[in-house]
Amino acid sequence: MKSTNTLKAGLLLGMLITFGTATMNAQSRGDRKEPPTYAKLLEEMDANEDGKLAEDEVKGPLKESFSEIDTDEDGYISEEEFKNAPKPKRRPRN
Repeated sequence: MKSTNTLKAGLLLGMLITFGTATMNAQSRGDRKEPPTYAKLLEEMDANEDGKLAEDEVKGPLKESFSEIDTDEDGYISEEEFKNAPKPKRRPRN
């Protein structure tokens, strides 16, 4: 009788651990952010509101890769250049 109760308790514990792990993984996958659109970047970074993204206006990965993204070398990132830009490398998971 005692071994049956131990077996049931072990199975219940295993099921709870499995369910908890699956729930945590599902929640962490839902936290991913979508990449910003060009319109959203203009809204956030176009300081002089000229409808263009200049090197002194951008920040983060855009600033770090500005010369690679600005393929026509006019000093601005156009919507077309933004769409064709190399995607930033993913950060390592913790």
